[in-house]
Amino acid sequence: MQLVAQIVLNGVLLGGFYACMALGFSIVWGVMNMVNLAYGSMIMIGAYVTQLAVLQLGLPLAAALPLAALATFTLGYVLQRGLLNRLSERSVFMTLIFTFGLNMALINVNLLLFSADVRSLPDVFGRASFVIAGLSVPYSRATIFAVAMAMTFGLHALLHWTRLGNAIKATSFDPVAARLSGIDVPHVYALTFALGGAIAGVTGALVATSYSFSPFAGESYTMKAFVVVVLGGLGSIPGAIIGGLLLGIVENLASLFLDSGYRDAVGFALLLTVLVLRPRGLMGRRFFAELKT
Repeated sequence: MQLVAQIVLNGVLLGGFYACMALGFSIVWGVMNMVNLAYGSMIMIGAYVTQLAVLQLGLPLAAALPLAALATFTLGYVLQRGLLNRLSERSVFMTLIFTFGLNMALINVNLLLFSADVRSLPDVFGRASFVIAGLSVPYSRATIFAVAMAMTFGLHALLHWTRLGNAIKATSFDPVAARLSGIDVPHVYALTFALGGAIAGVTGALVATSYSFSPFAGESYTMKAFVVVVLGGLGSIPGAIIGGLLLGIVENLASLFLDSGYRDAVGFALLLTVLVLRPRGLMGRRFFAELKT
């Protein structure tokens, strides 16, 4: 029983990271009706910026993390205003093709700048841990979970308690009505994509602290984000939390009762089950984006 409890706790901590990863993917998809296949490559850019800031500039992780977010926020805003905004009225299939090409371009840019070598930061947190109710909690996982939850609640506050958040929600429901009410829809789209990029940068900083990474590692993170968003429900921040936690727990339990190689297969089986029983996800709602053709 103690082993199962430890596995579930590890799954919860991993699920917090999954939730953080999915937030940027979810907000772009929910507001702009765009599946950003370049999201994983933006996470990798955040990881590389973090590594450079810590190892080359000697900055502490607390300073490197907002630097990574700023870099990917700027990249996201420039990409949206310069390229993606031209596709805002196109079908989701066109944006899929475009972001697929963008992903290939970013992978090659990362290859050119950083090479194909697998990199990682020295163990920032060490192997230290603390104990709660007899269960071991590594400081590294607890820190990542705390940052993920702070990001989640910060985004929730932005969307529900600020004028920008109201503009983003209005644009997600009906961009035509939002434009008629005086909202600068292209600017809101650019800020939304940039906000998703900033979340990707923070996720990349977390990746750099605990995992090895390379220019090609981003695709697996895009896939995880996609699964979490579909599980939780498109555009739902609480859904991203629940979807991330559920996926983390299920994957860890699969490693206990099955071979660890089946982790991803069990996750996709869970995804298919939710799609059959509740196509909008666990906490999904009907957004205007679903009505676009």
